[in-house]
Amino acid sequence: MSAAPSLRQPPETKSLKKASQAIFHPDEPLWRRVPSRDENGHLLADFRMLIPGLRDKSGLRQQHTLRIINAVLNHYGSWVVFADMNLRTNLLWVSIRPRLGLTLEIPAAIKTLVPEALLLAPYWRPA
Repeated sequence: MSAAPSLRQPPETKSLKKASQAIFHPDEPLWRRVPSRDENGHLLADFRMLIPGLRDKSGLRQQHTLRIINAVLNHYGSWVVFADMNLRTNLLWVSIRPRLGLTLEIPAAIKTLVPEALLLAPYWRPA
């Protein structure tokens, strides 16, 4: 008899949305897909950025901009839990583990490399 890894999962709760278990439905609003808590149940912080004109750029320019954003988010990989770039609305939504100042630090890094990017709403959920 071989030892198989346990497939036991913690019970799902309505308030806990884990990014690693998210099932994406294109017709579901983003605010429903964005995780509000991490895998340990701790509240997450969010920020949103608008990238004006991104959807109207050529495919190569879009890819270049998205690679830059991806590189910044990967740099903060241990903090970033969820990221979604909606090209239809030019909106980047990022959920991160809370750390004082990080909802401004990451967007500032993106803005440095993508000057047209605008920070819309950093949001820190109170504990």
